[in-house]
Amino acid sequence: VQLQASGGGLVQPGGSLRLSCAVSGFSLDSYAVGWFRQGRGKEREGVACIGISDGLTYYVDSVKGRFTISRDNAKNTAYLQMHSLRPEDSAVYYCSADTLYGRLCSGMSDYWGQGTLVTVSS
Repeated sequence: VQLQASGGGLVQPGGSLRLSCAVSGFSLDSYAVGWFRQGRGKEREGVACIGISDGLTYYVDSVKGRFTISRDNAKNTAYLQMHSLRPEDSAVYYCSADTLYGRLCSGMSDYWGQGTLVTVSS
């Protein structure tokens, strides 16, 4: 089971990025998927989660209206589209997957990607 996060980089404030989480070793259509981040000197926080097939989503308040989580089961890939990026969004972003939505969103999943760095700076 592997999750490969990609798409991070350096972007100016107000810019956009799209992160991808490519899954291998299992079929994404049986898993809820989430994005988490950990900034320098900060604890890891849940950013967004999406359910298996019910359209259920969660966003941390600080990203509501700016970030969108989505999934393409045919490509076994999940995404995090990020707009209006702020310096405080700078962090290593991780994707995670779990068969249980609640366990995923609480950060208790056993399956994690390696992280991709997002830096928002002018």
